Amino acid sequence: MYDLEPYLTAGYYTDSDHPSVIEYTLKKVEGISDKKAQIIKIYEAVRDEFKYYPYHLILKPHALKAHVMLHKDYGYCVEKSNLFAACMRVLGVPARLCFANVRNHLATEKVESYLKTDLMVFHGYVEIYFEGKWIKATPIFDKALCERLGVAVLDFDCEHDSVFQESDKSGNPFMHYEHDYGCFRDVPFEMFLSELKKHYPHLFEKRIHTEKIIIDF
Repeated sequence: MYDLEPYLTAGYYTDSDHPSVIEYTLKKVEGISDKKAQIIKIYEAVRDEFKYYPYHLILKPHALKAHVMLHKDYGYCVEKSNLFAACMRVLGVPARLCFANVRNHLATEKVESYLKTDLMVFHGYVEIYFEGKWIKATPIFDKALCERLGVAVLDFDCEHDSVFQESDKSGNPFMHYEHDYGCFRDVPFEMFLSELKKHYPHLFEKRIHTEKIIIDF
């Protein structure tokens, strides 16, 4: 039997005990009594109410706390996954953060020009423990973005893994995972930062010694 307690309690980043996270979660599920319906409601809210925006990363520990994203209307994969995991813990649903490197065949020219690759490093998603098993959930790419990219919206039914779109609506390759970092109870910040520096060293050449690292890409 899994020890689920670590995935039910708040972490430094996955701060499910923060009043803002609790309030946000309970407001979204107000009037919904079914646990599965509550989970799906939160999934869709995090997916669509915060647009996916990977062009502004503030790599400072406090900025990655789940409650911080509630003060804006956008986030990248690590932020959005972390908020969803925190909300799950508010609901009493065990949740852990998982990370992988993803090859994005439809990455925009803007992204590839800055990253110098179509490899998305340390892409975040979530696993929740529900009805006796771990299930993967990825509330990352909002509906508007999917429509622009010509891919189906990634839904979650609380029964099957929801990880990524393998192809666009025309059948062209979209994404596939190349390396799995595993799952964690909280954001492994030092590992995250180390992997970004390893794969995208050019992004840090002039910013690495600043107190607040902002990567606009």
